[in-house]
Amino acid sequence: MSLAPHQLELLSPAKTVEIGREAILHGADAVYIGGPTFGARHNACNEVGEIAELVKFAHRYHSRIFVTLNTILHDSELEPARKLIHQLYDAGVDALIVQDMGVLELDIPPIQLHASTQCDIRTPEKARFLADAGFSQVVLARELTLDKIAAVRAQLPLDTTIEFFIHGALCVAYSGQCNISHADTGRSANRGDCSQACRLPYTLTDGAGRVVAFEKHLLSMKDNDQSRNLEALIDAGVRSFKIEGRYKDMGYVKNITAHYRLLLDEILTRRPELARAASGSTEIFFSPNVDKNFHRGHTDYFVNGREDGDIGAFDSPKYVGIELGHVTRIGPKWFELEALEPLANGDGLNYMKKREVVGLQANTVEKIGAGEGGSTVWRVFPNEPMNTLEGLKTGLSINRNRDHAWEKALTQKSSDRRIAVWLSLAETATGLALTVTDEDGIRATATVDTVLEAAKDAARAEGGLRDALAKLGNTMFTAHEVALALTQPWFVPNSTINALRRDAIERLEAARLKAWLRPTRKTPVEPPTPYPDKALTYLANVYNQKARDFYTKHGVELIAAAYEAHEEPGEVSVMITKHCLRFSYNLCPKQAKGVIGVKGQVRAEPMTLKSGNETYTLKFDCKPCEMHVIGKMKPHIFNSPPPSIIPAQPITFHKTRPT
Repeated sequence: MSLAPHQLELLSPAKTVEIGREAILHGADAVYIGGPTFGARHNACNEVGEIAELVKFAHRYHSRIFVTLNTILHDSELEPARKLIHQLYDAGVDALIVQDMGVLELDIPPIQLHASTQCDIRTPEKARFLADAGFSQVVLARELTLDKIAAVRAQLPLDTTIEFFIHGALCVAYSGQCNISHADTGRSANRGDCSQACRLPYTLTDGAGRVVAFEKHLLSMKDNDQSRNLEALIDAGVRSFKIEGRYKDMGYVKNITAHYRLLLDEILTRRPELARAASGSTEIFFSPNVDKNFHRGHTDYFVNGREDGDIGAFDSPKYVGIELGHVTRIGPKWFELEALEPLANGDGLNYMKKREVVGLQANTVEKIGAGEGGSTVWRVFPNEPMNTLEGLKTGLSINRNRDHAWEKALTQKSSDRRIAVWLSLAETATGLALTVTDEDGIRATATVDTVLEAAKDAARAEGGLRDALAKLGNTMFTAHEVALALTQPWFVPNSTINALRRDAIERLEAARLKAWLRPTRKTPVEPPTPYPDKALTYLANVYNQKARDFYTKHGVELIAAAYEAHEEPGEVSVMITKHCLRFSYNLCPKQAKGVIGVKGQVRAEPMTLKSGNETYTLKFDCKPCEMHVIGKMKPHIFNSPPPSIIPAQPITFHKTRPT
C-alpha cells in the first residue's frame, strides 16, 4: 500500500548511507538514495550492500528507503537494470523512483514504483494514467500552483500519493524537458549527467538586436523554499514533502531535514486528524537555519501563481550567505568589521564587486570592542593578501557564507530520535516478566527466573524498580510509562533487572523489524488505460524498445525516439520552462494588456540568448506561459553513438572463416 491519506511523509536526500542515517535521526520519514547505477545524479552512487544496511536502520523507525533508478535506459542497459532491481528488492528497498516506462515491461519483483519528477507530471490526466499504470507515488512538476495540485489530487485514487519538492535547487526547465546539456556537451540530463548550462552567464537581445540584459545568469533560478506554504500544500493534497539534494553534504541534510521536521511537527500538533508517516519523535540539538547552507536566494516559485517576479538568481549562481555587517577600517594585513553576530576563525566571508562575488576566508578574528546598536567590532585577518581583495573598502557590506562555529556544531551529535514505550513488570511462577509495548502497538516480553524477596523498604524498592526499568540509555526508545503489576514491591538485584530490561528491548527491536510490512507493487489497471495522447515526440524520452512496447500497449500510435537517440538533427526545443524572460524584463504582452499607451504594442516576438559561442532562439508560448529555448545538437555529438554505460561489443576480424 501507499501512504494512508492522513499521513505526512518528510522525504530527505542522501548522497551516502551515512547521510541517510543522519537524515532519519533528524526526522526523515523516508530517504531517497542512488544505487550503483542508473540514478539521475551521476556522482551520487552507493553499493547495494551499503543500501541494505541503511534499510535495516530505517525500518527500525518504520522509515522507508527509496532508490533512484530514474534515468532513461539504452536497450543494452535493460538487462543490467533488471538484475539491479532484483538485488535492491532482496536488499529490502521499499520503492524505486523511475522515469523510464521500459522498467514496467521488465521481469522485476513486486517492488513499489514511484514516478519521478523526470516524468514531467503536470496534468491530472498524466498523473491518473501513471497511477493506473501501477505507480503508487507521483512526483509532481515543481511549477504547479496550489489549485493545479488540488486538481491532480481530485483525479487520483486514494492509493496514490502526491509527492512534491519543498526545498533545494531548482531546474529552470520542466524536469525531463531539458536537452540543452546533451545538445552542447553530449552529457544528458535524462541520464544523470547534466552540465548545468542554466548556471552560465548569458546576453539577451530582442528582435532588433538591442541588448536587454548583458552577461547575466538568466536561466539560473533561486532555490526552492516552501517553508511558508506547507499547510497550504497539505490542504491541496500533498502527502510526501521532498527535499532536493543528493549531491549535498551532511550539514545540509541535517539542517534542512530538522528545519522541516519542526515545521511539520507544529502542524501535526495543531491538526490531530493528520499523522506522521513513520515512528518516533525527534529532538533537535541546534537551531536550524535555511540561510546557513548554500543557496542562491529563496523563492516559492509558482506555488502561489506567477506573483513573484523575482524568481531568478540572475546576478550570480554562487552562495552569498547572510549579511553580517560592514567594513569600518582597513589595515595593511587586516580589515575591521562591525557585525551583529559573533565571528570565528575559519569563517567564509564575501562581498560584491559590481556583479561579481569576491570570497575570502577569515584566517583569524579578534574582538576589538563594541559598535553601535549592540554590534561588535571585529578585526579580520584574511587568508588572502589584502592587496588581492579588489574593491574592499570602508562602508562595504560583508556577508558570511560559511559559519564555522555553526558548521562545527553540526559535526557533533545534533539530534536524537526516540520511540515511546510502555513497560510493565509482572510476576511469574518462577520469577519476573517484563513486557514492553511501543507507540505502534508492537510488543515484546522477556522473562527471568529469580527468587523474589520482600523488600525491607517498600517505597524505596518500588522507586528503584521504576528507575531501573526506565533507563533505556542509548537505545532507540524512551520510557513513556512504567507499570509495576506486582503483589508487592520486591527486592530485585540491579544486575537482574538490567539484564531483563536489555533482553526485552532487544526482543522489541527484533519485533519491530519483523512487523515492518514492505509496501507492495500496485497492480496496473486492466485492460491497460489509454495514454492521454496518441503520438509522442522526442520529449517523451523513449529510449528503448521496452518503453515503446509500454506506450504501444497503452494505445500510442506514433512514438518518436528520445533526443539522446540522435534522430533530431535540426533545431528543436532543447529546453521548455515556465520561467519567462519577457516577464522578468516587463516585456510580456499580458503585462502590457492593461497599460494605457502600451496596450497592443508589446508582442511575444522571438529573442536571442547567447553565452560564449552558443546562441539560442527564445520563443514564447503565451497561452500556457512557457518559454522555449531553441537549439541544435552539435554535429560531432549527433554523429557519435547514442549514450550507454554498457560498451558496444567489440568486433573480431578473422583472416579465415571461423570453424
